[in-house]
Amino acid sequence: MKTPLALAITAAAMNVTSALAQEPKSGGVIDTIIQPEPPGLVLGMIQNAPTRTVAGNIYEGLMRYTTDLEPMPQLAKEWEVSDDGRTWTFHLREDVTWHDGEAFNAEDVVFSADVFHRDLNPSARAVLQHIESIEAIDDYTVEFTLAEPFGPFPLSFEAGTFTMVPEHIYAGTDFRNNEANNHPIGTGPFKFDEWDRGTVIKLVKNEDYYEEGLPYLDGINWHIIPDGASRAIAYENGTVDVLPYGTVENFDIPRLTEMDNTCVTEQGHEYFSPFAMLWMNNREGPTADKRFRQAVMYAMDREFARDVLWNGLGKVPLGAFGSNAKFQKEDLEPYDHDPEKARELLDEMGYDGEEVRLLPLPYGETWTRWAEAVQQNLREVGIEVTTEATDVGGWNQRLGDWDFDLAFTYLYQYGDPALGISRTYLSTNIEKGSPWNNVEGYQNEKVDELFNEAATAYPEEEREALYHEVQEILQEDVPVGWLLELGFPTIYRCDVKNLVTSGVGVNDSFKDTWLDR
Repeated sequence: MKTPLALAITAAAMNVTSALAQEPKSGGVIDTIIQPEPPGLVLGMIQNAPTRTVAGNIYEGLMRYTTDLEPMPQLAKEWEVSDDGRTWTFHLREDVTWHDGEAFNAEDVVFSADVFHRDLNPSARAVLQHIESIEAIDDYTVEFTLAEPFGPFPLSFEAGTFTMVPEHIYAGTDFRNNEANNHPIGTGPFKFDEWDRGTVIKLVKNEDYYEEGLPYLDGINWHIIPDGASRAIAYENGTVDVLPYGTVENFDIPRLTEMDNTCVTEQGHEYFSPFAMLWMNNREGPTADKRFRQAVMYAMDREFARDVLWNGLGKVPLGAFGSNAKFQKEDLEPYDHDPEKARELLDEMGYDGEEVRLLPLPYGETWTRWAEAVQQNLREVGIEVTTEATDVGGWNQRLGDWDFDLAFTYLYQYGDPALGISRTYLSTNIEKGSPWNNVEGYQNEKVDELFNEAATAYPEEEREALYHEVQEILQEDVPVGWLLELGFPTIYRCDVKNLVTSGVGVNDSFKDTWLDR
């Protein structure tokens, strides 16, 4: 039986379909919200979700993806693959310019993939480790040669994962301290205009955009409103037109979706499949003992978190692989809410009440409440927990420095385990300074071997067998806590048309959006 919110989302999907049949209108500015304020806007250098949401409209990748995760042309107009599956040749559009007027070409692709991302981006490095060479054949042709066939390779080129950045701006510079980071330059449908810190980020229409007639909008204003209640009021009083996922507290969603001229959709997250986790420091302290980590899993009431804190949206995951991920092993022993089992494991390991530090995710009141609920769950089984709240920059810093015991996060699963899941568990992906790789410090040679073999195994049945084996090990070791497959509705005025046209939603769909006003 569908909940009222689920029924509302179904009805909204019908509105999206009818919008596609209407003749678009040009003009107007969308007012929306970004929460929290991103630490920066250079994709690839920064992987936070708010950065992806805003900057996905400034930067582009070689491809986009449908809600069924089928590749669509973007900066690459077409591509082909060799019979042995190792050589991928991309033919680029020849009419693309960067926002500063310089031409986009194959050298930008080679630099972006082989230099910029190899240095900065753990998500891209998960793909780059399978690439033997990247070569510009001519100004508008790029050839990627793989060391062996890599099944998920064509899913790798979304803007937030394999962002194209301008070589003429970044080559030979200190990437993290480049002045252009304050005024990002991409090829996308919208250009950076201004950032009034703490107030608004303004993007304006790229008048020289290469897709004829696009974008329809004159601009996008991303309002920064720290208080959750004020964000909801901003929609209620007409200040903003669109509430992207995560911008209002979950307890406000039912009321807002009942308003006149309001539509809601859960589409636009198919590529990411956001997966909430609890980092558990595997290096030292009680969390280094897998029995403690198992106890944490049994102690947490994840069904309560889904039903009460997230209004029934999302799913409680079985283990490391979400239900939308390829090759999930469905017969694993689940970690049900079992406080007595948690206490038994703590007694077995001789836990002496040593205090552990918990870092909430600073993304709003729902996450704060969730941290409080987990703290209570753990205290009920005898684990001493202190929460240490911080802002987004501090949260990034603490995780990057491995200065935590337990910490909330969510990561994207990217449609294939080799892209979005293995990065969390491969020991080769341990790198201090990044909050998006193997932050917990898990090391298991067998897990490394299985993930690496599965990434390039053929046929699919062989990949599945290897991934099933690795899930059994992870289910025993519990390197991290698996919290929730997040359900993220986007709420918007019904006269905002074509808001979601890809598997990453508002992160790249505003170029198709128009106002029926």
